[in-house]
Amino acid sequence: MIDINKKVKYTINVLFIAVVGFLTFRILFANKEMGDVINELHKADKLWLAAGALCVFCFIAGESVIIKYMLWLFKEKTPFLRCLKYSFIGFFYSYITPSSSGGQPAQMVYMKKDGIYYGYSSLIMLVVAVVYKAVLVLMGLFFYIFYHSYVTEHIGDYMWLVYLGFLLNIAYIALLLVVCLKPLWSRKMGIKAINLLTRLHVFRPDKAEKMIKRLTRIFDNYVKASKYIRDNLRSLFTITVLTTIQRLSLFALTWVVYKAYHLSGTGFMEIVALQVLIGIAVEMLPLPGAAGITEACFIKFFEGVFAIELISPAILLNRGLSFYAVIFIGGLVTLGTHLINIKRYGKDTDKEKQQAELEQAEVADIPRPDKKEDK
Repeated sequence: MIDINKKVKYTINVLFIAVVGFLTFRILFANKEMGDVINELHKADKLWLAAGALCVFCFIAGESVIIKYMLWLFKEKTPFLRCLKYSFIGFFYSYITPSSSGGQPAQMVYMKKDGIYYGYSSLIMLVVAVVYKAVLVLMGLFFYIFYHSYVTEHIGDYMWLVYLGFLLNIAYIALLLVVCLKPLWSRKMGIKAINLLTRLHVFRPDKAEKMIKRLTRIFDNYVKASKYIRDNLRSLFTITVLTTIQRLSLFALTWVVYKAYHLSGTGFMEIVALQVLIGIAVEMLPLPGAAGITEACFIKFFEGVFAIELISPAILLNRGLSFYAVIFIGGLVTLGTHLINIKRYGKDTDKEKQQAELEQAEVADIPRPDKKEDK
């Protein structure tokens, strides 16, 4: 399912995250005994931490609801637990790859294993990606405009990173929208780019031919996706509302950790504002899980919110729940699913190769939500 080169890259990324996590821990708790660190963590109210874990689960499950909703529109009756599996797999790969680039392709592969056409999954992942980023940018603009003095006071010299984040996120959204709304033009430009790189001897002719075939297959699906989005704006609005709730459930985690230490003086919206702008600043950076830079931003943004002695345990609890716990659980779900698929399909590489070739050749129809389809 995953070639050797990708396995090596994933292993390197996981090791990078582990090393950065260890170094962050050492820096945050320098000159402190392990017992003192544990005591600081124990000071947090366990009921509030349980609420924090629930926030993270709602964040994961929020995407599952969206996936199930879109599959329902396509007359695909997929159990919620299976959609939850796709979400855990997606976030696992997103968190261990730069700029979260590995999550959605992995989800599409595992959906295909369960009999969901690439035509469906590619549309779902495209819509999820556009709306997910669009909601983040809109929330970021809202808090930047209406809480401008507050956020600029706390962000300080890191504001350039927020501006860069806005630029990268908006560029990413624009690219996805162009691909989605102008797929034929995008395909034409893509083929021209491949041909140019072939003439410059960057690609071999045989490789370029395969890339053009693959590009054509992908954009054929995007043509259907473009028609679907134009014809189903109401469902797009529903997905946007669900994504907003999903995003807020994770951004609220920092406020939950704040309340876990029985702190007061800073409101829910102010804390969410800072956390949203951290998301803007780090999500598009080419670092696995934005490890290291996220912790640095947290220290800078929240040093005037949390007490000095609590900023370190606050980071540890926040990232522990929202990042490392998700990697651990997502890794277990991914491993379990992979083992089940091996048992179900076997390890015959020839069959795997044949199946991959069939998948690459397949272009599935995307039915209208009101179209009844016999299964």
